Amino acid sequence: MFPWAVDYDKSEAVVKKALDLGINFFDTANFYSYGDSEEFLGKALKKYVNRDEAVVATKVFFDKSEKPNQAGLSRKAILSQIDKSLQRLQMDYVDLYIIHRWDYNTPIEETMEALHDVVKSGKARYIGASAMYSWQFEQAQAIAKEHNWTEFVSMQNHLNLLYREEEREMMPLCENQNIAVTPYSPLASGHLTRPTWDAKTKRSETDKVARSKYDADESNDMEIVKRVDEVAKKYDATMAQVALAWLLQKKQVVAPIIGATKPDHLQSSVDALKLNLTTEDVNYLEEPYQPHAVVGALSKNEM
Repeated sequence: MFPWAVDYDKSEAVVKKALDLGINFFDTANFYSYGDSEEFLGKALKKYVNRDEAVVATKVFFDKSEKPNQAGLSRKAILSQIDKSLQRLQMDYVDLYIIHRWDYNTPIEETMEALHDVVKSGKARYIGASAMYSWQFEQAQAIAKEHNWTEFVSMQNHLNLLYREEEREMMPLCENQNIAVTPYSPLASGHLTRPTWDAKTKRSETDKVARSKYDADESNDMEIVKRVDEVAKKYDATMAQVALAWLLQKKQVVAPIIGATKPDHLQSSVDALKLNLTTEDVNYLEEPYQPHAVVGALSKNEM
């Protein structure tokens, strides 16, 4: 599924390094590498840490099968997929069960009740959401509240220096409702880690999703990349650390989702915690931003 993904041995080394650094939150999904991601993570965590010491999140919505009732957020799909995820993870429960997208084909009442039942069964401690419009998130929360069902505690949205559309509605909503934000693609699929986009990597050559997210706005975004490089040199830091430090100074951001393929990626990311950007730095980095087309939340026509 992901040509740049690593095998189990390399994955285990990354998990071990994360634990050594004090990282205890791990994010995966039933769809990542068609289940291998859950299997690799569960096997590695079982080897190195007591289950209750780790916080594990997985997701539901996508499925590689084209057969009916496998994907989406129907009651049938949710109750089936949580069991499959737990089996692959070799766990009795996940700490955070996230809906990966909004399902236009299933009433949100059915989805929220099914998620509530997953929590009440002990198979998940909390529930979260990802990549949707703010009105959808608020509707789901209101329905859960109305029925005294479990509400979402987190939002995993698309947010970085090159894509800030979430600041218009979703981020203010999360702050108002005290929702933890765990942004995905914090480094814009590597676009915020180097001063030019000419470098050829296995991911840059094979990741069609990343190209669809960022290539169209390259001419505007390169000014932001230039400024990230300037601020990095100012603090003798890496561009990745500056990009992460920018996210971490946002009130509701609790844990950017970092897709590390090597142990040293994690050490560098953790060092971003030591970088405190000034208000002037933040304004300088943000000033060139231009509105982007929405990427992440799906419209009904994209389903």
